[in-house]
Amino acid sequence: METPYATETLMPFEEVFRSIIEHAGAKTVYGEPISAKGKTIVPVAKVRYGFGGGSGRKDKENHGGGGGGGLVANPLGVVEVTESDTRFIPITSNWPLVGAIALGVAFGLLLVRGYRQDSRPTLGN
Repeated sequence: METPYATETLMPFEEVFRSIIEHAGAKTVYGEPISAKGKTIVPVAKVRYGFGGGSGRKDKENHGGGGGGGLVANPLGVVEVTESDTRFIPITSNWPLVGAIALGVAFGLLLVRGYRQDSRPTLGN
């Protein structure tokens, strides 16, 4: 016998899931493809999503339920279409590289400082 609590919990979750699936895509990030001067630009994006849910029951009065989800959409580039050629133009960012270099420099400075403090002679020994 199914309890009414399970149905009440799943319906909003299913509606949210369906809504996100219908709207997830390149149009969410960029909008519609654009045509001008013999070129058509088609947006390209990477979309990832995930969902989870759970429920619980202890006795007649204790019921529980929950769910959550997330959506990440990252622009990758555009496809440029002309009469003579089609090419992918990536959108690149140097920020991850800059962050990795800064982290490496900071870590290196900490190591050098720690090495210098450990190699100092101590008095009294």
